[in-house]
Amino acid sequence: MDWLLLVLLGLAAGTFGSLLGLGGGIIVVPALLVMSDVVPSFAGITPQTAVGTSLLIMIFTGMSSTISYTKQKVVDMKSGFIFLAGSGPGALFGVWLNKGMETNVFLIIFGLFMLFVAFVLFIRNRLKPLPVKRTSIKREYITELGEKQEYGFSLALGLSIAFAVGTLSGLFGIGGGSLMVPAMILLFGFPPHVAVATSMFMILFSSIISSISHISLGNVEWLYALALIPGAWFGASIGAAINKRLKSNTLIILLRFFLIIIAFRLIWQGIQGI
Repeated sequence: MDWLLLVLLGLAAGTFGSLLGLGGGIIVVPALLVMSDVVPSFAGITPQTAVGTSLLIMIFTGMSSTISYTKQKVVDMKSGFIFLAGSGPGALFGVWLNKGMETNVFLIIFGLFMLFVAFVLFIRNRLKPLPVKRTSIKREYITELGEKQEYGFSLALGLSIAFAVGTLSGLFGIGGGSLMVPAMILLFGFPPHVAVATSMFMILFSSIISSISHISLGNVEWLYALALIPGAWFGASIGAAINKRLKSNTLIILLRFFLIIIAFRLIWQGIQGI
């Protein structure tokens, strides 16, 4: 039963993470923490092991998503590698912050962050690119209809945001796409599908960097990871396919409600432990 639960959790995380460019950790980490409180067999999970295990799973989510999105020709690899120069060091900084954080403090902060992500998902479709006067990096995307969409970003601002994204990844075990995708759309003018795909490309590499650090600290539950990986891999492919065709907001609405409910659950769990 525990294995089936983990496989289904991996499937949900991979699907939603790939679909929205979030990475899936925003589902895996809180789910593991809640299960540690209500399911006896998961009682040994700590914030550190939940984060470390989640980041390992996101390597496979990111890889599967990137393969699918690359076939769709919507990954901006040049921008992705530039952002990685900021998110890589940020990921290591996040791991360092996570190392000494107490469980109850982590639960409250992570719960508040989940509420923020839910809010971002609420305004996601309302995001419109701001006029950018200076863009040192200029890019363009040709749609399937042959239309050219131009976008770009300041190198300094792009690296700064990527560093913050990497920090969130190492600290909370999430992809950081909840911050990166809106920034790409709102500040840099990325087409939404390109923003999501490029975010997953970044998540692949930043997760590798963070995972190596967490593995060295002994923060990975390997048996849980083995159960989560297959579902996450297939879920990521499903999410990428849905992203290409999705017109309805049904899945996003469901995820938003999930995040809000679990966020309050984690905050309450953290407050009770103080």
